[in-house]
Amino acid sequence: MSATANKQLSLARIAVFSLSTIPAAALGAVLVVYIPPYLAGNMGVSLAAIGGVWMAVRLIDIFIDPLLGYTMDRTQTPLGRYRNWILGGVPIFMLGVYMLFIAPRGIGYFYIFVWLFVLYVGNSILVLAQQAWSATLATSYNERSRVFGVGVAVGVVATVAPLFIPIFQSSLGLSDAGAVQAMGLAVVVMTPISIGLAVWFTPERVNKTTAHHFETKDYLEIVTKPEVVRLFLAQVSLTLGPGWMAAMYIFYFRDVLGYSQQNSSILLVFYILIGVAGAPATAWAAQRFGKHRTLMVTTTAFSLGLLAVPLVPHGNLLAGLPVMGWCGFMAAGFGLMISAMMADVGDEIRLHQGKERISLLYSVLSFAAKLTAGFGIGLSSLMLARFGYVPSEGTRNAPEAIAALKSIFILAPIFFVMLGGFCVWGWKLDAARHAGIREQLDARDTLEGHALAAAVVPGAPPSIIVTADAAPAATNVP
Repeated sequence: MSATANKQLSLARIAVFSLSTIPAAALGAVLVVYIPPYLAGNMGVSLAAIGGVWMAVRLIDIFIDPLLGYTMDRTQTPLGRYRNWILGGVPIFMLGVYMLFIAPRGIGYFYIFVWLFVLYVGNSILVLAQQAWSATLATSYNERSRVFGVGVAVGVVATVAPLFIPIFQSSLGLSDAGAVQAMGLAVVVMTPISIGLAVWFTPERVNKTTAHHFETKDYLEIVTKPEVVRLFLAQVSLTLGPGWMAAMYIFYFRDVLGYSQQNSSILLVFYILIGVAGAPATAWAAQRFGKHRTLMVTTTAFSLGLLAVPLVPHGNLLAGLPVMGWCGFMAAGFGLMISAMMADVGDEIRLHQGKERISLLYSVLSFAAKLTAGFGIGLSSLMLARFGYVPSEGTRNAPEAIAALKSIFILAPIFFVMLGGFCVWGWKLDAARHAGIREQLDARDTLEGHALAAAVVPGAPPSIIVTADAAPAATNVP
């Protein structure tokens, strides 16, 4: 093993690599919160069409990730493996964003379907390549925590950055539609810059691929394991709840609470940013009270906070801040707890099967999140259309339509979030049981041994390192 292999990655190197998280993070809230109202209110597309096309695209898109992941892991070129994919995803992603955010008037179902699909394919390539590269950039437990931790911090900043455009849209002389278009253009501009810097300054270590035999019984055992099923359902519920709210956020705060798009954006930024404190606080609580108990407490507290949203005085920004802050603080730990609990399940499966299945387990969560994210937008849009709600700005909706908006926005998310907490009721894989599993795994791993020497690929650029797939070497710093 090289002398440099054991050196810790510098914070600067991790921060530069974390720039690769910016495109997908910057698009996240903008796409879900602002595009449906923009298409419905300014482009004249019906809510039913938006809901239908979103579900159709997501139903197709959920099968893209496994295919991409399978192909990526078997890619070997002089430039590397994931480097090629992330560079190739940039133009696809940029084209999809531009065509959707700068859409001409008169677009219909087919136009939205095509460019939303292109956008999601580009997004999937960027996200999968970035995550896989992260896992090979750092191989030790603590080092990976540093890499993913900095990535989360950069992602939060990237998520809120475009949201300042609608906050200051009056000063910039932008209409509501102009602000949405400007956010899309901002994402387009940020993408090649952030990806270019990350790719240029970050070395890629490539693990050699080896043959993996598909054993049906092992996979059936995994997907039918009660703990996996429960976490899958929890992921479905806890994605659908907040996602359902996001799809109607602008509608509700504009037509029910009387907020402008500018003030609604301020509350949304606060909701997201408070997660910087909410996520570590949730992790702290989980260490003391257990992950499943912490998840049940946060889902209940989130639901109680959501019940306070209709009580916010009409158009009062200051009164809305603590309510949205409370909800954002509690929601910040949902994904963190599910991912951490799935990691514990992965240890138990590895002990039993003698094989690493963590990628498969996380693909189960990814499948659940993608499926329900699209359905949150689709179902809520279709329900609003069914009750006659008209999303165009300045439209005076009938009392029945506003009443439907109030109920759908509040009650459905509470139901799904509480269901997500209920899914882990009576969870048995607690700290004590997991400690026993880790003790057995560590003893077995010590006996087997797993470190192989790293070797440079002959004739390859110095930024590419190849290691054996069976046992990743320590983190490389060229």
